[in-house]
Amino acid sequence: MPKDMDTKNQLTVSIGQYSDAGRKPVNQDFHGALIPPGNDLTLKGITLAIADGISSSPVSQQASETIVKALMSDYYCTSDAWPVKTAASRVINATNSWLYAQNRRDRVSDMNRGLVCTLSALVLKGHNAHLFHVGDSRIWQLSGESLEPLTQDHRIELSASESYLGRSIGAEPQVEIDYKELTLSRGDIFLLTTDGVHEHWNRRHILDTLRGTVDLDKAAEEIARAALESGSEDNLTIQIVRVENLPDLDNGEGLLKETLSLPIPSLPKAGDIIDGFKIVRSIVSSARSHIYLATTDDNVRVVLKFPSVDLRESSEYLRRLVMEEWIARRIQSPHVLGPGKAPEHRSALYTVTEFVEGQTLRQWMTDNPKPPLEQVRDIVEQIARALRAFHRREMLHQDLRPENVMIDSNGTVKIIDFGSTRVAGVQEASSPRADRDILGTAQYTAPEYFLGYSGTSQSDLFSLGVIAYELLTGRLPYGAKVSRITTRKDLNRLTFQSTLASKKPLPDWVEYALRRATHPDSVKRYESSSEFIADLKRPSPHFKRPKDQPLIDKNPVLFWQILSAFFAATALIALTYRF
Repeated sequence: MPKDMDTKNQLTVSIGQYSDAGRKPVNQDFHGALIPPGNDLTLKGITLAIADGISSSPVSQQASETIVKALMSDYYCTSDAWPVKTAASRVINATNSWLYAQNRRDRVSDMNRGLVCTLSALVLKGHNAHLFHVGDSRIWQLSGESLEPLTQDHRIELSASESYLGRSIGAEPQVEIDYKELTLSRGDIFLLTTDGVHEHWNRRHILDTLRGTVDLDKAAEEIARAALESGSEDNLTIQIVRVENLPDLDNGEGLLKETLSLPIPSLPKAGDIIDGFKIVRSIVSSARSHIYLATTDDNVRVVLKFPSVDLRESSEYLRRLVMEEWIARRIQSPHVLGPGKAPEHRSALYTVTEFVEGQTLRQWMTDNPKPPLEQVRDIVEQIARALRAFHRREMLHQDLRPENVMIDSNGTVKIIDFGSTRVAGVQEASSPRADRDILGTAQYTAPEYFLGYSGTSQSDLFSLGVIAYELLTGRLPYGAKVSRITTRKDLNRLTFQSTLASKKPLPDWVEYALRRATHPDSVKRYESSSEFIADLKRPSPHFKRPKDQPLIDKNPVLFWQILSAFFAATALIALTYRF
């Protein structure tokens, strides 16, 4: 494992480590550090972890080794789209469950003698440090002239001389993990220690040692040995990491650097061959992109998307274009556009995806202006399944609209465009500034985007609710007013266009589901699309049909018609008596 890296424009660190049994016959501590190569450094970051077995257990060193090795391996096998918190937490929780199951299998009645340990882990990614902590090992940060603890011990004090671990890996079927995120600066120094070190060290000595050497391995050993000389009777393990360089804030372009460096080709014509793909015909040519049907050597139809002529100078546009194929290769769902077979080497910048034979939902809506409720339910449920595939990977689509949905010849519904998709793991590796750009189409975009907030899964649900409403009514629930929102006051003025007063009203319980799915306040929407779909199929248990509903609520149009007629009649009578 390299300690020093001198690659320009990426996260680089120096690492020093030391571990020793001390005065004990067995070292129950375990530690590890990994600086991955290539894109893993961008998408996953650098991982350090330290675990401390408990002295009462003859097998706890196995637990320490298991949890650290899981982070050094399994963490890097999680989805590239997941942020650090999600990926590392899932690995820690899965390993905890496995260790607990082993203890149950071996009929360990006293967990103090089982596969149990502490854990402190540090993941450095982009411009952030992510801390994970269970137990009484610790993570520290050297800040100026002080050494600050960043974790809090999970130890229950019974008396001045007696205590026990209140939280540990392997002791319970679920484990609560302390998580913290910090912003990195060049020169930051972090230390990970077991209690055999930090309970017997002198902080002044730590500062002097770290200032007096560039060899962090040597510094780690000196600090551990000083703790031993100060009376430590436990195992001694310490890791030191110093941030040498931080990557540029390239908004994720480094991840796609090889592809983005390819030349932008001239637009092809039918019969042209590009990297083995034979162009059949143009499908769509617009200001945003140029899409072509092509065939592979084995006559499989695919879609090639080329950059817009007008936007070729926009690095952000090109990045989003290339990200579409990257996303397609990481989602496996029958309701999400899949990738096409890519050539081993590309000669130009374009994307390859599967070909879907069918029509857009927009065209389908034109052809079917009054679809039955059951058919609408089927379409909306398939779109919801596609959204769940995105959300499970912590991706937000952000531009769900009828033009970005296809219905193939078998009736299968697919989301086909990912140009506005936000990927949490990629966003985390780029600029720390939240992406506040409104990327979706105004009529289908959730109100919170116009107030300057980042979207959530409820934002995609809003778009799905708008589509469902439009399928059933032919119009939008708030018209074009959503895009004019600039303040919370504007948000509160939004009025849902009820169908109950129309000649062909929707069932009131269906309208309730649509109203809740498209509520202007995201907190009042459904928490998941599955709840929305369930309420489209049968009345929600929360739905209550009012018995004595005021006319203005039940039929506002009729109310104002009657009121206007009353005022007109009153005015007419007054004029008659006057003359």
